[in-house]
Amino acid sequence: MSDRTAALRSWLIEILGTESLELTPASSDASFRRYWRVRRAGETWIAMDAPPEFEDCGRYADLARRFRACGLNTPEIHAEFREQGFLLISDLGERVYLSELNDRTADRLYGDALDALETLQTRAPVDGLPQYDTALLTRELGLFREWLLQGLLELPLDARDRERLDRVESILITSALEQPRVCVHRDYHSRNLMLTETGNPGVLDFQDAVVGPITYDLVSLLRDCYIAWPEPRVWDWVLGYLQRATASGLLVGVEPERFRRWFDLMGMQRHLKASGIFARLSLRDGKHGYLADIPRTLGYVLDVAGRHPELSDFGDWLGSRVVTALESRPAIEV
Repeated sequence: MSDRTAALRSWLIEILGTESLELTPASSDASFRRYWRVRRAGETWIAMDAPPEFEDCGRYADLARRFRACGLNTPEIHAEFREQGFLLISDLGERVYLSELNDRTADRLYGDALDALETLQTRAPVDGLPQYDTALLTRELGLFREWLLQGLLELPLDARDRERLDRVESILITSALEQPRVCVHRDYHSRNLMLTETGNPGVLDFQDAVVGPITYDLVSLLRDCYIAWPEPRVWDWVLGYLQRATASGLLVGVEPERFRRWFDLMGMQRHLKASGIFARLSLRDGKHGYLADIPRTLGYVLDVAGRHPELSDFGDWLGSRVVTALESRPAIEV
């Protein structure tokens, strides 16, 4: 047992008033956080271990309370030890959306998730949240260059390559900043949503919430890096959300063509960022399993580039240089 796990167990014994408890790993995480399922006499909780030098469990606790207060099914905070990076939170179960989604369940589960997203965007206070501004969007897009192109694939970038990337980044950032701004979860997808008996879905991993573009969480959900759906079905869901956002006043006078462009370009920004993060998880953290999600993620980028003439040159370059290099590199043992 590691020193941190021993310290966590000691804290839980103090909080729960008994040594008769069982700790088992609850889930993996792409960050430095670790989660444990705590069992005591038929009851269960989740213990979060968030090393304070890397993570801020206090932000998680504060946002969990904020989002629960506006009607979202986020974990209840039962106890916290912020200085050490420990939280004891309610257990939302083990039924992750990713494992529950199929052709038969998708409309119902996404319907619930879109209901929750509307609640987040219409009712969650945004005071004190960071802005999803030019600087943050630019830093995120830089992950694609640094970790996928130069890190994982070791692709040399000449002046024309850099100019091409700069031009596309400018288009994506301009589109993101012209959208109405709402509370953005920032990782609203099938691995962070739980199928629950009441208040579905349970919402996790919200600690990086910001104020940003209205389509960001929508594209995270419907063009998920971990599961893909036929484009006509995705567009039906998107159009349905456009209609409800218009009815609720989130959007005023936004035509479907404009919303589709926002959605497409926001997705390209997110998917370029995500592919860089997946490469970083492999190279820096030894978490190679995420490499299998890069082809799907870049596939979304290629699809979007093919629909928008100003992105076609980038799409051609991405397919011929990047995807080809990705396909030809040796597989890493996971």
